[in-house]
Amino acid sequence: MRPIGKNIYDARKRAGLTQLQLAERLDVSFQAVSSWERDEYLPDTENLMRLAEVLDTSVNSLTEGRKAEFVTNKELFDWRHMKTFVKATAKSHNMLNTLKAVDFAADAHEGQFKKNSDIPYISHPLTLACNCLAMGISEDSVIAACLLHDVMEDCGVSRDELPADEETKDLVALLTKPEHDKENEEKVLAEYIKGISSSPKASLIKCLDRCNNLTTMSWGFARKKQAEYVMETEKYILPLLDVIKDTPEYNNAAWLLTYQIGSLLETYKALL
Repeated sequence: MRPIGKNIYDARKRAGLTQLQLAERLDVSFQAVSSWERDEYLPDTENLMRLAEVLDTSVNSLTEGRKAEFVTNKELFDWRHMKTFVKATAKSHNMLNTLKAVDFAADAHEGQFKKNSDIPYISHPLTLACNCLAMGISEDSVIAACLLHDVMEDCGVSRDELPADEETKDLVALLTKPEHDKENEEKVLAEYIKGISSSPKASLIKCLDRCNNLTTMSWGFARKKQAEYVMETEKYILPLLDVIKDTPEYNNAAWLLTYQIGSLLETYKALL
């Protein structure tokens, strides 16, 4: 077992922090951090937990030094290939909304990237669309809304500017969270999810959205944000699965999403 001081030192280096910067984050003295790293003193329980949070690691990793060295792959599918697949499918099924939406979304998200990566953001809505198609769901409004679900919220696009029919516009509007202050977060989120739950199609897209976000949050979110996201998912997203289950044509999708989201949540809870 490696000394705790060495583990703290390595975690601090990975986080790109100096001893002084770490001390300021923890609200302790520079000398305290230095003494921990030299194993002259051990951090108490409270400081150990704060160290793990600030350094985006676990208490076990700091105390036991257990850290497997894996090479992470942040991008499983090339967004260009997904875009080609969606366009080809849309053409073969005469999905007019989707054909317009795929290029519109790519242009709207141009220059945007997924958190903590150089992956173009358009890969996210394309993944949702491809997941839908892979599950045998090829409704034009659903696939188009998958592609457009973030453009109003993230790209400053108005509802009237969406290149789609009224049904698709309604879905995208439902999936767009209103601007709000931090203190109104819970109230706004509850109303937002309530609106989505009124539509099986919007519920399906939101669950696909959350499933994809869960699969990538390990490198996009800090540990505290990961824990909050897990709790938020259990409180607000899991009930949407019941809306999908009550829609016969989405039964297969409901089963797969229940398995995927449930598995991801239990894995994160065990690791966090």
